Amino acid sequence: MASENSFVQPAIPRLDRHYDHWSMLMENFLRSKEYWNLVEVGITAAAGGSDSSEAQKKTLDELKLKDLKAKNYLFQAINRSILETILKKDTALRKEFEVLHMKNGETVNDYFERILAIANKMRTHDEKMDDVVIMEKILRSMTSKYDYVVCSIEESNDLDVLSIDELQSSLLVHEQRIS
Repeated sequence: MASENSFVQPAIPRLDRHYDHWSMLMENFLRSKEYWNLVEVGITAAAGGSDSSEAQKKTLDELKLKDLKAKNYLFQAINRSILETILKKDTALRKEFEVLHMKNGETVNDYFERILAIANKMRTHDEKMDDVVIMEKILRSMTSKYDYVVCSIEESNDLDVLSIDELQSSLLVHEQRIS
């Protein structure tokens, strides 16, 4: 018979196809372990410099240990194939961005929406993605019916000064003329 002081360790919620449900369960689990603040805020204390007191160093070490424990729970909750997918996300997004081309019959607005969605995801994953890089990609991946407009835009504009909105407007004007 179990003693009164023993308790059952709650199971770590496993990530399945229902991310929203899992994230709710995982947040509750980490809150119950008093680790959720680390997820939201991180470790904000300055790295123990020479002027830190022993108490500050001890607090920082405790926070680092809690951070490792929270990461451990997260790693246990995610199976290996999903974890590898997450870790390779930057590379996958970069490849998706590089191979992207405008489809025949696709509108300028639809193409911009697709390319900007990928670029924004890449930025979210800390990839440096300047507007000039995005505009250059757009200009070199348009369908052939935009060739002379692309040449005109490249010749008459400095892409470092041109905005994505201005580029989109120029291409929309051309698209409307064709229609």
